[in-house]
Amino acid sequence: MRLNHFHFELPDQLIARQPTADRRGSRLLAMDTEGDIQHQNFADILGHINSGDLLVFNNTKVIPARIFGKKETGGSVEILIERITGNKTALAHIRASKSPKAGATLLLDQGFSAQMLGRVDSLFELEFSAPLLGMLDDIGHMPLPPYIDRSDTEEDKSRYQTVYAQQLGAVAAPTAGLHFDDQMLADIKAKGAEVAFVTLHVGAGTFQPVRVDNILDHKMHSEWLQVSDQVCQQVRDTKASGGRVIAVGTTSVRCLETAARSGEIVPFEGDTDIFIYPGYQFNVVDALLTNFHLSESTLLMLVSAFSGYQSIMRAYREAVAERYRFFSYGDAMFLINNSNAAKDIPQ
Repeated sequence: MRLNHFHFELPDQLIARQPTADRRGSRLLAMDTEGDIQHQNFADILGHINSGDLLVFNNTKVIPARIFGKKETGGSVEILIERITGNKTALAHIRASKSPKAGATLLLDQGFSAQMLGRVDSLFELEFSAPLLGMLDDIGHMPLPPYIDRSDTEEDKSRYQTVYAQQLGAVAAPTAGLHFDDQMLADIKAKGAEVAFVTLHVGAGTFQPVRVDNILDHKMHSEWLQVSDQVCQQVRDTKASGGRVIAVGTTSVRCLETAARSGEIVPFEGDTDIFIYPGYQFNVVDALLTNFHLSESTLLMLVSAFSGYQSIMRAYREAVAERYRFFSYGDAMFLINNSNAAKDIPQ
């Protein structure tokens, strides 16, 4: 499979740079296993959820992970925390005219500072002058994705965060969940569906481009996740009673499918580098709610594996023609797992 198999043209004006006026104000493209498409509003998601279904949400919470400062020589520095490793330590991406060397001190706002301890692959290991989470609350900025080419605002502090976010650690939002408000969660339960929560701390690697022509040569980034015994039991009970497991977002898919790599779902805590592309056989997930993903991205490959390559690429072309809004603050898709998708591999 070649990278260009997953390319599509997207007009710049279809990139959603602002959230909708309210969370449920997006559109919804619903596609069945035959590839038939319905154009709906997001509130219509309730019509796709049945009594006995289980919706699995990622309850990670985005930290204000972007920090600005200067090197001791005066040059500007932008730090994006990738992973918190201790009370005052983290691995981070650094943008500067020249990368800081081990031992260098970075001067941050409000008198805070960070010392560069060393490199871990492409990341920088930093030790901060104060407890990290408290410092980020004081000087950190919400880490909007690179395609939202504007400064973050006060509105982003709430809108680039799900209403059910609990576990601090993500540097990018699980964006399919941004569409849900508290009333919609209550409506889902009123339909007789259940909800479950997994945790995957989304890293900046989710935006990492695939730089190889043969996608099988791609080295997948790693992210920390947790799937509890309770969630595993909810999945088993749902399957046993004939209900469906509906993943809210590709991060929930990565959680569930990582925990079920043996073929049976079991509790899991740790890093995952699972790479899902056409040909993959899903063990847990029956339906998926997701936003539209970047051209040539691993997430586009994941949804192609789920619903079939030809069906997804056709749906994306139709979404562009119908002027859907794309990416984190954009519109959503509801997809059903196509049992024949594993045979639909681009040639």
